[in-house]
Amino acid sequence: MDLNDTPEQAEYRAHVRDWLERHRDQAPPRSGSYEDGGYVDARRAWQGRLAEAGLAAVTWPVQYGGRGLGPIEQVTANQEISRAQVPGILDVIGIGMLGPCLIAHGSEEQKSRHLGPMLHGDEVWCQLFSEPAAGSDLAAIQSRAQVDGDGGFVLNGQKVWTTNAQFASFGLLLARTDPDVPKHKGLTMFIVPMDAPGVTVRGLRQISGEAEFNEVFLDDVRLPADAVVGGVGNGWGTALTVLMFERLTIGFGSENFGSPTHLAQAIAGDETARRDVDARRRLGDVITELLAVRFNGYRALTVLSRGQIPGPEAGLAKVTTVNAGVAAIDLAVDVLGPDALAPETEWSYLTSFLPGLKSAGGTEQILRNTIGERVLGLPTEPRLDKGVPFSELRSRERQEVRS
Repeated sequence: MDLNDTPEQAEYRAHVRDWLERHRDQAPPRSGSYEDGGYVDARRAWQGRLAEAGLAAVTWPVQYGGRGLGPIEQVTANQEISRAQVPGILDVIGIGMLGPCLIAHGSEEQKSRHLGPMLHGDEVWCQLFSEPAAGSDLAAIQSRAQVDGDGGFVLNGQKVWTTNAQFASFGLLLARTDPDVPKHKGLTMFIVPMDAPGVTVRGLRQISGEAEFNEVFLDDVRLPADAVVGGVGNGWGTALTVLMFERLTIGFGSENFGSPTHLAQAIAGDETARRDVDARRRLGDVITELLAVRFNGYRALTVLSRGQIPGPEAGLAKVTTVNAGVAAIDLAVDVLGPDALAPETEWSYLTSFLPGLKSAGGTEQILRNTIGERVLGLPTEPRLDKGVPFSELRSRERQEVRS
């Protein structure tokens, strides 16, 4: 039992811990290569077992396969999965971000078709948002979806930094359907089958040696009218739902980004570090920060109603969690030296993975602006492009390049 659990939460924690103890031997390794089809299949099967036990989508409504519980129970489940040293769900993007978006904005047909296979790992999903010319400024995306003669759409463009695209069955894609209105207003969200003709996925090799990210090319990809999620022209509001859940997932949902317990064990296991005053001071600072992030997250989760879309406050948790995790990894590498970078260690993977996570769900600068304006009520930054049609913005950019 966690000292901060209520009696009901303690009972739930005991239930989760008992199930994990009984099924630990069925779990695949916590780490492996996503280029290994056997490893991916094992992770998908393990996600299915977690789903059957009610541990894959704790906050989803019961009618869609979830437990209908609150975010604090999801955090409890994540903590116990980490404690048991077994992997969590494979499709964090689908279950943590895209599934909630479909629940909030999708049609009943879309929910019925997609949520079950997503939950059980039968169909993995990817998020097709970022583009080479539109990273932090998501509303500036240029991928186009034009209406065809049958009432469907023809999609053209390019996406980048797309995690899991290499083995995803579907993607949730943001595209521009009207270039003659301000950039936030002319967007639409689509469900895209990743095996559709015209979809090409190319891996992007990272410093870790893995190709977790991908670039995706879309050449005359035809989509039916019922591929739209949330209505034509309503893509920005739909995308914000995904982003809010993404920040919540990163900020509150991970127990592995610089776990205080794992870090303390690593430092304590090094005799020199145990006697080093500076290392012990840094350890105290990092653990204090990690625990502050955790308990601030608990406070936020207790006031988040079940089924409610997270607000901009989740961005603060995302920023602080990632920064604290990076500090923890830096300390581990400084203390353990080259041994920490051996391919089989968790520190090696996190050293290369965490810096990139700073951009996921919005860069720190973007999130700090959002928190300042929408949470603290600070004056907004000047919006020079407010109300300007997207096509005119592109024309201005081309003129600036020529001059």
